[in-house]
Amino acid sequence: MKIPLDRQSPKPIYLQIRDRLKRLIQSGTLPPGQRLPSIRSLANTLQVARLTVIEAYGVLEADNLIYARQGSGYFVSHQTVPTPRLGTAFPSLQDAIVPDKDGGRFCDSFLASIQVQSQTGITDFSSGFPRPWGLQDLQKIARRAVTEAGDTLFRYGFPGGQPILQQQIAQMLVQQGLDVAPEQLILTNGSQQGLSLAMRHYVRSGDRVIVEAPTYHGAVAILEDIGAKIVGIPMTVEGMNLAILESCLQTHRPKLIYTISTLHNPTGLTTSQTHRQQLLALASQYECAILEDNAYEGLNFLPVPAPIKAFDQQNLVTYIGTFSKTIIPGLRVGWMIVPDVEYQAIMRQKLLHDFHVSTISQAIVSEYLASGHYRRHLNQIRMQNLQSRNAMLQALERYFPQEASWTVPEGGLFLWVHLPNCLSVQKICQEALSQGILIACGTAFFADRKGYPAMRLNFSLLPEEIERGIAIVGKLLQRHMISNLKAV
Repeated sequence: MKIPLDRQSPKPIYLQIRDRLKRLIQSGTLPPGQRLPSIRSLANTLQVARLTVIEAYGVLEADNLIYARQGSGYFVSHQTVPTPRLGTAFPSLQDAIVPDKDGGRFCDSFLASIQVQSQTGITDFSSGFPRPWGLQDLQKIARRAVTEAGDTLFRYGFPGGQPILQQQIAQMLVQQGLDVAPEQLILTNGSQQGLSLAMRHYVRSGDRVIVEAPTYHGAVAILEDIGAKIVGIPMTVEGMNLAILESCLQTHRPKLIYTISTLHNPTGLTTSQTHRQQLLALASQYECAILEDNAYEGLNFLPVPAPIKAFDQQNLVTYIGTFSKTIIPGLRVGWMIVPDVEYQAIMRQKLLHDFHVSTISQAIVSEYLASGHYRRHLNQIRMQNLQSRNAMLQALERYFPQEASWTVPEGGLFLWVHLPNCLSVQKICQEALSQGILIACGTAFFADRKGYPAMRLNFSLLPEEIERGIAIVGKLLQRHMISNLKAV
């Protein structure tokens, strides 16, 4: 164990040792039950007298941070690691509900959603994570994949991805209408990295970027970090309003159009083939690049049109996909299809960013695809999600006020609830959290953080969780509606 010592400091050496060990213990780096180095060993390592180590251990023992076991040495006490408090290592869940005007709030809400997974008694409608499923199969596949990967794990891989996985993904994309050569793919650490690479390639500070309103708040956070001027185009049931889009293309000359054409986040809508072709025609007319983010493709209940990229004859479209929503988020394997003229520049940025995607993660996904598990897994997830979506729709009909309306997505993870203007969604979300329900406030999905009263609900939970959670939120909505009527 290395402990940096300042031998010129007026603070005694034994207290410097005490302070360092105390920090390691209280941070959890030295967990409860961990055996500490022997007095002789630590004294030799630090080149101090044994008495100095004895004094340090003595102070720690007096503070109940460590204890001595006869004949065995010193160990970290079991009651020393404090319970993490909201707002210390992570942002407050209450604070994370209320969006502000910078990308930091997206980071806060993401961390809050991660934190809630380790807590019991909270129903999380806010996350973008699928329901856990298929872990036993995945464990078997992972063991086989690691064995077959062999010594490739001990060296760096190709920046663009392992060739065999590139080929498998290219074959998979053929089923979606995309004709892409394996070497045209760049594998990424999830679709979030793909978005960041593409946006930072196409956009500079001060450039205008068109997004849907509402849209994925993680993409907005990246654009805000770049310093882009974000122009939100209202969403209709058909997709982005193309008349307003054309007007913006004429007047603003943006550098990029960001769109989610299939199972849109947060609304769950899927645009028609006609809409996709018209959007592409406008982008071509005004020479504007398109970033098509289809992270939820594959979770559709019904057939969907081919991506915009499939109709791209002028190399305007960069396409983003991922396995995070269809296998498991923790593998962090996504992909990009980029125009030929942009490929080398984006590949260089990918290489400078992280060399390559985890070789183990790539090996697991490759084995998952090769074994046929992926196709069966998707069918099971779709069936589960369809049942859960229907359970949520039924619960919304039972518990939400008549003035509320919502989308009926044909797949994905989300539906979008539009609420009466008289309601404060932020206040309702905060009250729901106090009763163990975490909801994504709709304003977070608008670039101007205004929009209209709405909430995004993840329906990929167990039906019984959905029933309980929607009942609680529905009662809050009804109560606020009555309160507003009385106030009038």
